[in-house]
Amino acid sequence: MELDREFTVDGHRVRWAERGSGPPVVFCHGTPWSSWLWARIAAVVAATHRVLLWDMPGYGVSGRSEEVSLGVQGRVLAGLLDRWDLPEPPHVVAHDYGGAVALRAHLLHGAAYRSLVLADVVALAPWGSPFFRLVRENAAVFGALPGPLHEALVREYVRGAAHRPLRPEDEDALVGPWLGADGAAAFYRQIAQADQRFTDEVEPRYGELDLPVRVVWGTEDTWIPVDRAHRLAAAIPGAELHLVPGAGHLIQLDAPEALTALVLGAVSSTAPPPAPARPAS
Repeated sequence: MELDREFTVDGHRVRWAERGSGPPVVFCHGTPWSSWLWARIAAVVAATHRVLLWDMPGYGVSGRSEEVSLGVQGRVLAGLLDRWDLPEPPHVVAHDYGGAVALRAHLLHGAAYRSLVLADVVALAPWGSPFFRLVRENAAVFGALPGPLHEALVREYVRGAAHRPLRPEDEDALVGPWLGADGAAAFYRQIAQADQRFTDEVEPRYGELDLPVRVVWGTEDTWIPVDRAHRLAAAIPGAELHLVPGAGHLIQLDAPEALTALVLGAVSSTAPPPAPARPAS
C-alpha cells in the first residue's frame, strides 16, 4: 500500500495513504518498523472501512526528522487527525512504540477515538532493552559503523523480534529503510531519543480511558514480555485481553490470520466498553 500522500504536521513531513470507505481506522506502527508492517492487514480492513496508514517522522518514507521522540510523535498523530478532518472519531490500531504514540495523542493532546487496539505495545515501565541503552550512550560510535556491519546488526536485531523465521522478502522490507548513510543515522537517532519518561507521563492516567480497548499480545514476545499484557489490561477499565499463542513481537508476521480477526472484531463492534467493576458496598 503505497504512501502516496503527504502533509507537513508540526514541522515534520509525513507520508500517508488512504484506502476504502466506511468508518475510519488509523494504523500506528512502532520502532524500528513502518506502516509496511500493517499494510496486509490494513488491505483486508479496507474492504469495509476507510483505512489510514502513515509513517512516523523519521521512519519508512516520511521525512528524516532530527526530532523523533515520543513527544514529537504524539503531537504529530493528533495533528494528522485534525488535518484528516474525519467525520467521526476513528478506530485506532497500534503496535509497539505506536501504542505510546496513540495513548499520548489521546490523553495529552485530546485526540478522540472510537476504539483502541493495543498490540504488543510500549506502554508500561520498565522498557528499553540493554541494546537501546548501549546505543543511547554510544550513538556516535554506532553511527560510524561500516555499512556491512551496520546492516548485519540491523538484520539480527529485526530477526530477534519474530518468533518464526522471517521470509527473506519480509526481512528486506523491514531492514531496507535503515540502510545507507541516511538510514543508519536515522536508525541510531530513533533509539537514542527513546526515553521512558514519555510513558511515565501517561501511565498513571490509563484508568481514565473511557472507550473500548482491546489488548492483544503474542505469548512468545521476547521484546515486551506477555506479563505487560496482563498489567496493561488490568490498568484500563473494561479492557479486553487477547493472547495469541505462537506469536512474538512481530505478531503481524507470526500470526497474521489471528491478528486480522482480532482487529476486524474490534473495528466492527459498536458495543460500548463494559463498565468497570465496582467494589461491593
